[in-house]
Amino acid sequence: MKVLYAASEAYPFFTSGGLGDVAGSLPIALKKRKVDIRVVLPLYGDMAPEWRRKLKYVTNFTVPVGWRNQYCGLFELTKNGVVYYFLDNEYYFKRRGLYGFYDDGERFAFYSRAILEALFHIDFSPDILHCNDWETALVPVYLNLYYRHLEKYSGIKTVFTIHNIQYQGKYGLELLEETIGIGRKDAHIVEFDRDVNFMKGAVETADKVTTVSPTYAKEILDPWFSHGLDSFLRKKEYKLSGILNGIDIDVYNPEKDPNIAKNYSKEDVEAGKPLCKADLRKEFHLAETSAPILGMVSRMVNHKGFDLVRHVADNLVSEGLQLVILGSGEVEYEAFFQELAAKRAGEVGVRIGFIPELARKVYAGADMLLMPSKAEPCGLAQMVALRYGTVPIVRLTGGLRDTISDAGDGKGNGFTFASYNAYDMQNACLRAKESYERPEEWKGLIERDMRCDFSWGASARQYLEMYKEVVALW
Repeated sequence: MKVLYAASEAYPFFTSGGLGDVAGSLPIALKKRKVDIRVVLPLYGDMAPEWRRKLKYVTNFTVPVGWRNQYCGLFELTKNGVVYYFLDNEYYFKRRGLYGFYDDGERFAFYSRAILEALFHIDFSPDILHCNDWETALVPVYLNLYYRHLEKYSGIKTVFTIHNIQYQGKYGLELLEETIGIGRKDAHIVEFDRDVNFMKGAVETADKVTTVSPTYAKEILDPWFSHGLDSFLRKKEYKLSGILNGIDIDVYNPEKDPNIAKNYSKEDVEAGKPLCKADLRKEFHLAETSAPILGMVSRMVNHKGFDLVRHVADNLVSEGLQLVILGSGEVEYEAFFQELAAKRAGEVGVRIGFIPELARKVYAGADMLLMPSKAEPCGLAQMVALRYGTVPIVRLTGGLRDTISDAGDGKGNGFTFASYNAYDMQNACLRAKESYERPEEWKGLIERDMRCDFSWGASARQYLEMYKEVVALW
């Protein structure tokens, strides 16, 4: 089985969130199961010098972009037995940051076409092209339109994974021919609701469409979650399934994590976690009390539930919880929580920014991790929290529903609430606090949490079975 895994980011080279974590760990897990998998990525200007020095130049070629041909350099690097290809064009990728530019549509149309052109220049003929999110969504479109008739491409199957349906790659129809290079007779493939929609094109043309949790695969058929694509997805439901993400348990490992104050394992939690909690308090200038710490590591945006948290944050602190928030996002939330931290000094700590090393301190030092998301395709933070013995408090949506069960029956691994309501969330937090105040009960809960296995093993097996099914399609 030969797979070329295409993504716009992957740990440890470039990452902005969950996609980077998955693209950095799933290929390694599949490689261990004897899949000949290689990964292709853009060569961003932000690549760290330690990795750039290891790049091996392979060749260069040109890529059609609308009516133009653009340069593309091809570089190679091997890590953990996996070969990574990097596609270089300084005009498109030598910038600070990965996304959010005015010409992202053109940048990732180039990248998608370059992935297919690169196959002419590497000694690898994949059985499957596995594409991820809108940035690579045009790969199956271009494959079917412009390459399928060629012998090298005729047998390639395609899998497209939706990590977050909110981001679909929607642009005006004026980009269709000039930039994307698709003629009017084929416009129906990518056209949706009077726009060019990259993700719609991938769902239309891919052999298999997956999402990152079983619940999310069902949710995106509902208008509440689909961001407009539900009617189209229902027509393509026959090719849709959900496979739960995993986490890299070597990367997220409290026994070896160099970022935390004291390493610990499930056998000796009390030897390390209290010291990590003290270190977290020091880091966020919290008072030394007997209060539990409720942590959040998240983008500070509406769909992550920050409107709920803002509504009852004062109540939670008044009820005896210390609050730690790490993240960045919408200005109104950044300003509100910074103001709250100033008003309730010693009880609330806030740090604005994406700081992976500090996130580890929150996972290890907090007693609970709050994820009140309006929608959560899979979520990785709750799995990481379990790994570090930090109890998740989540809303039952997407992958949160698939991974966390309520501990009220003495068997679950966290605390849950169903409706998107600030007071239901507050009640879940207070139930967690009550459990925390019963030391033996809380100790048993932490032990159950740290025994949970969300490594890539089971998920990688499901991907392998899915690949076999796709290869056998025709």
